[in-house]
Amino acid sequence: MNYASAIENLLKVIADDYYLFSARSSYCESEEWAEERGKTFLSQLSVSKGRVYDKVIRTDNQRSVWGFIVKEDTAKFKKGDILMAAGWSAPATNKARGNIFEESVNDVQWTGPRYLF
Repeated sequence: MNYASAIENLLKVIADDYYLFSARSSYCESEEWAEERGKTFLSQLSVSKGRVYDKVIRTDNQRSVWGFIVKEDTAKFKKGDILMAAGWSAPATNKARGNIFEESVNDVQWTGPRYLF
């Protein structure tokens, strides 16, 4: 899998988690309603290209950072590592939360990369 398709897969995994969240919600009117919310959520996700990291952004009535993806191997991280956002313009660089090329990509939530335990 190449980098671009791995990013697209990540965005789909994020939206799928939002669909599951919506389907479990007490506001869920029907499965179609939850599916529509998942599709809308996916359409709100975008990737902003950076020099070292790509930033995953959600835009609805405001913009927020979902997380960052490492573009190339570094001394501390490997290509595709998922990093939690420390702020709008920088990731938390203490530890990767998964990798877009590995099964750990399924360990993300619609709210962002999982916290460390």
